[in-house]
Order: sequence, then structure tokens, then C-alpha cells
Amino acid sequence: MTAVYRREIGSYFKTPIGYVFIAVFLALSGALFAATTLFSMSADVTKYFSYIVFLYVLLIPLLTMKSFSEERKTRTEQLLLTAPISLFGMVMGKFLAALTLFAGCQLLASASFFILGIYADLKVAVIFGNILAALLVGIAFIAVGLCVSALTENQLAAAVATVGILLVFLLIGQLNQFINVRWIRFLFSCVSVWSRFQNFTQGVFDLAALFYYLSPPSSSSSPSVSTTVAGTTDGRRQ
Repeated sequence: MTAVYRREIGSYFKTPIGYVFIAVFLALSGALFAATTLFSMSADVTKYFSYIVFLYVLLIPLLTMKSFSEERKTRTEQLLLTAPISLFGMVMGKFLAALTLFAGCQLLASASFFILGIYADLKVAVIFGNILAALLVGIAFIAVGLCVSALTENQLAAAVATVGILLVFLLIGQLNQFINVRWIRFLFSCVSVWSRFQNFTQGVFDLAALFYYLSPPSSSSSPSVSTTVAGTTDGRRQ
């Protein structure tokens, strides 16, 4: 797993993807921070984190689109599968590499709020709650992106499909206001990312939401990705 992790981290910076992701993430995050706090003369951090989640929908697919798609296109996935590493270890190496780049950018961007806290009365619990919520959403989104990337060798198709799926997970809870069927409303609430995200943004530690983000089919969907990779590879061998 360590070898795959180092290889994947290095691959981000051998191509423009890593640099583009960092530059765009920090630029948009800085602009969003300025718009929601400095320009509006507000110390409400929840506005920033509520908007940043929607940026994840566009940015995280940049990290995940090539994870397995490129391996399938260049036929190097068979080399990885015959290497002395488990399939789960290979997937986790790729997952942790994407998570490292994402989390590093988000934590660096979040440092602005601690600087703001010197001049404004900010609740530490709310700041940490929002940062934790943002990281958890990112973890879940990365897992979804990896799963989609394992289904195709076209990076653009993987990115577009990931954006669509993430939008569904993020916005599906909003459909409840138009639906009167109780079991459908319950189902949409169960899979909604947004409803659970908002509990953390208010500084409330929600154990159920934590379990949701860290369990299948969100961030721990890595085993399912392993099954997908194995299945698609076996199919091509046949």
C-alpha cells in the first residue's frame, strides 16, 4: 500500500493535475473566504463551508478521474494486480493519496479562520465542526470518484459521471419539500449528504452522521472499488 501511495502522490505532480488542483482550490477558497467574511464584515464561518462543499463537486473529480481510468487505458492495472500487494491495499493507496492532497489543501485554506479568530469572536467548536464536516464530505466524495474511475478508461467520462453523482448525493435531500410520500422522503434523507453536513456546521457532533461518512457506500467504499477493479480486469482478460 505504501508503494502505491508514494507512486500515486508522485503521479499528481508529474502531470499538471496536482498543481492545477492546488492552485484552483486555494484560489477559489481564498475568494470564497473573502466574500463570506471580509467583504461582508461577517464572522459566520458556516457560509464559507456551506459553499465550499459545492466546489468539491467540481474539484474532487480532478483528483479521482485518473486513479483507475489511466491504469486501464495504459494497461498498467494488470501489472499492479500481479504485484505483491493486495487489491485492497492498492485501492487504499490511491484513496489515501487523493485524500492527502485534498485534506492538505483544505486544512491550509482553513488556517484563515484561526487568523480571523484573532480579530473576531469565533467559537472554536464551530470552526472545528465545520472543518471536520468538510473533510468528511471530501472523504466520501473521493471514495465515490474512485469507484466511478474504476468503471471506465476515459478520464473525462469518469470526471463528468462523478460530478453528476456527487450532485445527486448533495441535493437529493432538497427534493423532500416536493414529495409527500413518507418512505421516499425517508429514503432521500438517508442518502442525503447535505442534511448530515449541516449538523456539524452548527458545532454539533453527530455520531450518526460520522458513521454515515465513514461507512459504505461512502468513504469506506474502497472494498467495493476493489471488487469493481477485479471484475472489470477479469472481464477484459476473458
